[in-house]
Amino acid sequence: MKWLKRSAIALGIALIVLAVVPLLVSLDDYIPYIEREASAKLKERVSVQSLRASVLPFPHLTVRGVALGKTADVKVGRITVTPEWWSLLDAVKIIRSIEIEDLVLSQNAFEKIPAWTQSGGAEPAQIRIKSIRLDGAIVHLGKNAFGPFDANIVTNDGGQPQEATVATRDGALKATVKPEGQKYLIDVTAKSWKLPLDPPIVFDELNMRAVATLGNATFNDVNARLYGGTVKGNAALRWQKGLQLTGRFDVHQIELKNLVPLLSPGNRMSGRLNAKPVLSAKAANASQFANALRVETPFNVQNGVLYGVDIRKAATSLLTKEPTGGETRFDELSGQLVMERGAYRFTQLKIASGALAASGNVNIAQDKALSGRISAEVKAAHIASASVPLNVSGTVQSPLLLPTGGTVAGAAVGTAILGPGLGTSVGAKVGQWTENLFGKKEEKP
Repeated sequence: MKWLKRSAIALGIALIVLAVVPLLVSLDDYIPYIEREASAKLKERVSVQSLRASVLPFPHLTVRGVALGKTADVKVGRITVTPEWWSLLDAVKIIRSIEIEDLVLSQNAFEKIPAWTQSGGAEPAQIRIKSIRLDGAIVHLGKNAFGPFDANIVTNDGGQPQEATVATRDGALKATVKPEGQKYLIDVTAKSWKLPLDPPIVFDELNMRAVATLGNATFNDVNARLYGGTVKGNAALRWQKGLQLTGRFDVHQIELKNLVPLLSPGNRMSGRLNAKPVLSAKAANASQFANALRVETPFNVQNGVLYGVDIRKAATSLLTKEPTGGETRFDELSGQLVMERGAYRFTQLKIASGALAASGNVNIAQDKALSGRISAEVKAAHIASASVPLNVSGTVQSPLLLPTGGTVAGAAVGTAILGPGLGTSVGAKVGQWTENLFGKKEEKP
């Protein structure tokens, strides 16, 4: 049995040599050649930190510290390439697997990917890859990021992608991609997932189906549950030469209390929203996307509260110029909204709530300054259900509603002649009539 013992010792020594020698033999001398060839093929600067070969547990090549582009639009911590060595003698080389760890993509990389994928021309492929795996990848989208996520791409016998799966590390989002001719069919499901763009909306549940190419995606079936309501619709997204978005949705019974501060920081409102928004955006990159977004929609909000302003108080306190804090509760608020470049235009506004009825137009500027005019009618004994025009000013954080000049002047005269209550009401109506008689027009938002 000595021969068996000696054979075991020899095999052990051989395994140690196979494991250790590659660590002692550097392939770094080949790095300049690899960088030069890759840069010429992709027409981008390519840099590699180190290159090593090993035979255990399977023969493979490890590349570390890869960066692509002058500003490192693509960075990879480690790439492990495992070939099928018997295929190295054939015309077509077969790669069993490529494992990519700690991939980081910038927004600029997306704009260049189509050119990189076409850099090979029409020459037949000499390398067939069976599978590609991504571990801990991150995509930077301006100030936000998507990931870390894992992905796995499996090819068919011809070396073409057969299916790709993507899943975030926290399990919030999963997606599958299947090629169909020159297009890709995409299915996305998500739970408790935060949108990696501004505004950072959180979806309780999201299901999407899309058809995509290397430059665009069409989402024909979008269904989401969020903030107690639902959203259904379709959208189209293009990412060549910047980001372009179009879409139409049907919003049903979404609670605004936690959503409004995301859409308009500093603004507070509650109630159940129904709307049919039409979306469009065109931005150079993801960081400019939120500012480029344009939304136009009719809307209806039920059983809500406008925080920071008391319309009833403003309409009944005609002779004061104090900030109109407090809140306005309403049964229904409706109108038309146009949001673009961070500003909001509310037109055809109507508010109904018991003794209060109001209508008008209001603007919220990009710096959150308020402007516009509303007409408020309050059923109260001391103002005899007067309809009072109010100028809107101040900011979202500190709104100010003040009666127009003619209304205030008339109220003051009426109070002096007939006393408070009836005199104030009659005077206010006379002041409004005088304004209209001399052609004073309402301010346009």
